[in-house]
Order: sequence, then structure tokens, then C-alpha cells
Amino acid sequence: MSRNFAKLHEDICFGRAGGRVIWQPRIDCWISGKLFADGELPGRYRGMSKVQLYKELGCSARVYEYNACIQAVYDDCIHHRSEDDGTTAVQYIDTPLGTVSCIAKRSANTWASSIEKWWITSEEELRIFAFIEKHTHWRFSMETFEKVKTEWGDLGAPCVFLPRVSLQRLYIDLMGVEETVYALMDYPEAVEEYLAALHESQMELVDVMCASPINIINFGDNVHSGTLSPALFKKYVLPEYRARCERLRAAGKFTYAHFDGDNRGLLEYYQQTGMDGIEAITPLPQGDVTLEEAREALGDTMYLVDGIPAVYFDEIFPEEVLVECVQKILQLFAPRLILGISDEISSTGDIERIRLVGRIVDEYNAKLDKM
Repeated sequence: MSRNFAKLHEDICFGRAGGRVIWQPRIDCWISGKLFADGELPGRYRGMSKVQLYKELGCSARVYEYNACIQAVYDDCIHHRSEDDGTTAVQYIDTPLGTVSCIAKRSANTWASSIEKWWITSEEELRIFAFIEKHTHWRFSMETFEKVKTEWGDLGAPCVFLPRVSLQRLYIDLMGVEETVYALMDYPEAVEEYLAALHESQMELVDVMCASPINIINFGDNVHSGTLSPALFKKYVLPEYRARCERLRAAGKFTYAHFDGDNRGLLEYYQQTGMDGIEAITPLPQGDVTLEEAREALGDTMYLVDGIPAVYFDEIFPEEVLVECVQKILQLFAPRLILGISDEISSTGDIERIRLVGRIVDEYNAKLDKM
């Protein structure tokens, strides 16, 4: 089997792979957990870079490092600044309408930070962010593209995830779920003004991506039906997906979105999005849907990206459970399948199980090559 994973990745997305699939696990959480705990990777992986680790594991990478090619450009009236005392980081954006800020507190137990103050806590701050979106533009850096391509080579095709749409942008990046829901009730006109400005800015980015050499486009929304009801999804998210996909697919791009929370409440809308696939659908026992339900929702045209519950890489589950899951996924979803972990292997996961899945996929592809 060819080990040019970049070519295989694109061939699968565009129906040229002859039925073969690709094993493309994301391992960032495992890496960061080990480095935070011990300052280095364990055992044979000590001293390896992320690229070297993927090569050692013999699998493909979903190279979202290409996101560095997407660069925001702000008009002269927008100014960013920050303060950081090692424990608390404060970011500011100064505009003619006023200043907005976000405060994040570092944890002693992880590299992650917790939000102490969201960017938007009032109608006034929401209107300032609408102004910011109206004065934000986008460019694509070919210089960065070539650097990433040189570093990652044929481990995976170039791909990016775009900024979150509409309510997901407010939920996760700017306001939090609770304040966003209150804003929808308390000052809906300001919310609509912001969402309209965000749409225009993001569609400018979509046009930039249509002209770029990157053909695999993810919408990095982290959709969770526990916070995004069908009514909210249909009103605020579905139209954005359709608008993006209309332009991107006309430009020959493969499109998919990241749904990594509960999915049951939104299964019926997958085929209405205009997308080619869904990333990170998490089945039972970790998520709230079965593989069979996901297969029915995706139909005969959409791709599953990922699919293996991350918990199956922990030793609390025997390897046989993982093997059975992989075989079922291959049976249900191939060839419209980019096999991965929903969502990532954890810091407590057994990295050697990455190799186990790789052998199963290699055997599957080898049988096809002999036909």
C-alpha cells in the first residue's frame, strides 16, 4: 500500500481511492498531557517531534497546522494588546467605540486556561464586536503554506478548520452559552447585528479559501446538541453552513464540520447542511448515538470523519472491543470514511493501540489492492 498519505487522503475525499480508507488519529492531547506531566514523551518516543511521532506510528495526520496560513488583517482603527503575569492573561481590543477585554486564568494542573471574563458581557460589548467584525479582513499566506508542507510532507493532505459560525462563535469564543442565551432574549437586535457582521467577514474568508490551494475545509464548530437545539440550529447554523458550502463546493472543495458533543438531536439535519461529511461524531458508550444511527443519518453520500470512541484507547476497555469497533466502522462506512478518533486519544490512552488500528486498516486496504 502506498504510504503517500497526503495523496490517499485527497483521493478518498474526492472518490479516487478505489475503496481504500485512511487511518488518521489525532494525538495532540496525548502529547500535551505527557509533556505537561513529565516534560518529555515516554519510552521509545522520547525526544520525538509530532511529525516524527506520526512517522514512527505509521499513520496519517490531519494536518491542521495549515491553519497558520489563514491570517486576519485588521483596519487601522482596531488595536490588539495584552498583559500576562504568568498566572493571568488579559487581552484587549481597542476600537473607536470602546475597549473590550478577555481574562483567562492558568491552571496548575494543565496547560489549559479557564475564562474569568468573557470578551462580551453586555449589549455594548456585543456592538463593539460587531464593529470589529466589520473591520476584519483575511488573507492566505503562501509562504506559511510552503513551510507547513515542507515540515509535514506526505503525512496528510493540506486541510484547515474555519472560525466558528454564528451562535457557536458566541458560545465558545466570546460569551459562553448562558450569556448568549440571555442575549438572544434581552437584546436580540444587537445579536442579529453582530451575526450579520460576522457572516460578511466569514464569507470574505470563504472566498479567500476558494482561491487557495487547500481543498479540504473543516468547519471547526464543536457542535453539541445539548446546547444547540434543533430550533437554534435551523435558524442560526444551518443557513451559514449552506452559504459556505455553496461557494466552497463550487470551487471544488471537500467540506465537513466538527460535531463532537451529543448528536442525537441534530442527526436529521446532516444531509441538509450541504456538506460532504461530519467530523468527530462520538458513538456510544462515550457519545449518545450508535454507529448504525450515524450511518443512517449520513446516508449514502456523506462521509464519516473519525468514528472510534476515544475511551477505547484506554486500558479500561480490552483491545478486542476496539478491534470490533474498527471492523464495524469499516463495514458500515467505507469507502466514505476517514477513520479517526472521536475526538482524540487522551493522555491516559495507550498509544500502542494506534498501531493496532493501523494494522487493521492496512489489512483492509491490502485485500482491496489484490482484487
